[in-house]
Amino acid sequence: MTWSRFKSHFCHVSELGVSLDVSRIPFPDEFLATMAPRMEQAFAAMAALEKGAIANPDEQRMVGHYWLRAPDLAPTAAITSEITSTLSAIKDFASQVHTGALSGPKGKFKHLLVIGIGGSALGPQFVSHALGSPRKDKLAVSFFDNTDPDGIDYVLAGLRGQLAKTLVVVISKSGGTAETRNGMLEAIAAFQAAKLDHAKHFVAVTGAGSKLDTTATQEGWLARFPMWDWVGGRTSELCAVGLLPAALQGLDIQAILDGAAAMDAVTRQPVIAQNPAALLALMWYFATDGRGAKDMVVLPYKDRLLLFSRYLQQLVMESLGKERDLAGNVVNQGIAVYGNKGSTDQHAYVQQLRDGVNNFFITFIEVLKDRDAKSSLEVEPGITAGDYLQGFYLGTRDALTEKNRASVTITLPDVSPRSIGLLIALYERVVGLYASLININAYHQPGVEAGKKAAGGVIALKQKVTAALKNADGKAFTPEQLATHLGAPDQAELVFKILEHLSANRSSGVKKRARTPWHESRYSAKA
Repeated sequence: MTWSRFKSHFCHVSELGVSLDVSRIPFPDEFLATMAPRMEQAFAAMAALEKGAIANPDEQRMVGHYWLRAPDLAPTAAITSEITSTLSAIKDFASQVHTGALSGPKGKFKHLLVIGIGGSALGPQFVSHALGSPRKDKLAVSFFDNTDPDGIDYVLAGLRGQLAKTLVVVISKSGGTAETRNGMLEAIAAFQAAKLDHAKHFVAVTGAGSKLDTTATQEGWLARFPMWDWVGGRTSELCAVGLLPAALQGLDIQAILDGAAAMDAVTRQPVIAQNPAALLALMWYFATDGRGAKDMVVLPYKDRLLLFSRYLQQLVMESLGKERDLAGNVVNQGIAVYGNKGSTDQHAYVQQLRDGVNNFFITFIEVLKDRDAKSSLEVEPGITAGDYLQGFYLGTRDALTEKNRASVTITLPDVSPRSIGLLIALYERVVGLYASLININAYHQPGVEAGKKAAGGVIALKQKVTAALKNADGKAFTPEQLATHLGAPDQAELVFKILEHLSANRSSGVKKRARTPWHESRYSAKA
């Protein structure tokens, strides 16, 4: 590392207050020039996408999350109107909740329960954690983000006695996502048990005409907000999916949108050295050989950015993890993402990062502002806890560089609504540009759909298992016997797993008589 290389490869965007240092990725001097023609193609593809081209050919859809923070750039007046009217409706709805014009049976809403999964939860959770404040939040936010009954019970326990003052936002584009539907049904049951009319507490964010939209309409829910087919779940944070929960929490959603719009303006320019998204996409390409050969470790040195790596896992891995390229060739692309936060990780896995297998590159995120308070305690003469945090970041970076561990650093001025908007927009653009470089469709998710289909098969088999045991009225079966009885001897392993789960839950009525060896155990149920 030299000062000269740092000066050459440090990109500071003064109008944003954001910097990107790529000097510690060991690309040769000619790399950027060599990749310029391919990046020009990526810029052209991105420009076409933003003008309304079909950028998701598998589903014949436009990709328009960039229009959410710049509605005037949308390809039709109708889309522009939808975006602006929805934003206005979100702000108005949040205002009514905050003032008490819209309230529960016992006064103002004080709590918010968000029900969603994947992009309908990760983005809202990240923003809520990054920008929330227990003292300032208008509503305290909690989430159902899985179909885990114990997890649902844990959240409901925190709302015990508060449901009358709880607003619920259910988020699902199709309305048929199983995890979200299950969470919705669990929440409805909790409200009914508390003798509350759930419809007077529930809000839907969904596609027009979806199952959820129909339910909300028929039951007379408080409000419905749209999801559009040109916004994918992992890029939906800046539509009603993320903006409604953030607005209800009391966060400045306009500042988030303005930050994203400002980053978009900078990252549209086709000059690589002045475009942090282009530079970062090229660093991903070099660091991973353009084929995901190394993992991405995300280390934000800020507690409020703890959930950023989880948010990026979906944005990056669901977008880039594809079996085939746009030409139909098998390429098995993707970049694995993991991380937590600094300096916590210096007491966890940084040991392996420095001395273990060199199968990664690191993204450090530095935040210049330590805290909102005007002064900080000196833990040593002239030294604050924030000084130590920076020291650990810089020290870790140097220790890794000594062992030829590559890294980039993104520097933010603070953690604020504007800077979170900047960060979201930066990575959305990086993913799009990188996808063009490797010629894959970043906007579909066939692997996710395959998993959902397989899960549906398990549920169908579970129903057959339960029915067969009850019809046998107490007769006991080994897993293999029951699989054969069902005419599916090749599914004995699945039958075993289902039986184990059923017998562990008393409500199923399935009992287990353990035997040795384990596969001779017997399972039965009464009619």
